[in-house]
Amino acid sequence: MLSLVLWTTVSALAPAPVMQDVALPADPVAAPLIAPLPVQTAVPAPEPAQDTRRVEPTITDSADIVVTARENSAKIDPLRALNERSFEATQAVDKALVAPIARAYKKTAPKPFRDGVHNVLYNLREPVVFINFLLQHKIGKAVETVGRFGINTTIGLLGAFDIAKRKPFKLPRRGNGFADTLGFYGVPPGPFMFLPLVGPTTVRDLIGGGVDRLVLPIAAGRRVTRPAFVIPAAVLGVLDHRSEFDDTLRTLHEDAADPYANTRTFYLQRRQAEIDHLRGRGTGSSSPMSEAPKAPIDERGREVKTAP
Repeated sequence: MLSLVLWTTVSALAPAPVMQDVALPADPVAAPLIAPLPVQTAVPAPEPAQDTRRVEPTITDSADIVVTARENSAKIDPLRALNERSFEATQAVDKALVAPIARAYKKTAPKPFRDGVHNVLYNLREPVVFINFLLQHKIGKAVETVGRFGINTTIGLLGAFDIAKRKPFKLPRRGNGFADTLGFYGVPPGPFMFLPLVGPTTVRDLIGGGVDRLVLPIAAGRRVTRPAFVIPAAVLGVLDHRSEFDDTLRTLHEDAADPYANTRTFYLQRRQAEIDHLRGRGTGSSSPMSEAPKAPIDERGREVKTAP
């Protein structure tokens, strides 16, 4: 009988420790009355999970931003893998051959000679600039370009001296081309490409450059297509361009995390700035895109604004 009483007592009191572990009541006898409370207080328990879920959209949003950036990069540069191989091969040739020769040319050739070569090469582009100003209905600038070409070709000795930019003429050199005309009328650039011998370009710029190259042979005839003219002009053009851009290329490539991306950014932003200038939207320089930037650039190819 005593055993039965003890067993009944133990059985009745057995749930009490469990309730005490959860609710920690002051009075063990009141445990059966308080037992439902843990269920009620357990309702807010999912709140930490809700907080976690509130954080998760932030992480997801951040991930979405990264994915969007990649998508935008993919749209601009869908051929990146191929372009990077071409860039690396071009850089190898440049380091081993082109850059040392161009730096030696810049160091040893007298500055008046280098300036004369530079001016002659750009004077040969003035007919291209003139035609594209006409296509853009910028008659005033087209007339000024004709004036520049006439003055520099005659008084400036075939363009060796840029007399037109001096007093009393004050006719600045301007950049223009068929790629600019296409951009001026809203033709998108298309995929970015880095091609051997050509360098950075886009589908629009590649087509525009091809059209530009037809102007001089049509205007001057066969004498500008002969090897005696083409080879020296091409060699001097490479030396002039590479030596002029030497500081810019050092900034873009040396000790840079991604030299290829820097080159792409520099090219695309500068081309767009030239088109914006033609549309009257930009305040940047109207100097030809093929000339080195006058303002310093940062490691990503963006122009650094300097205080006046």
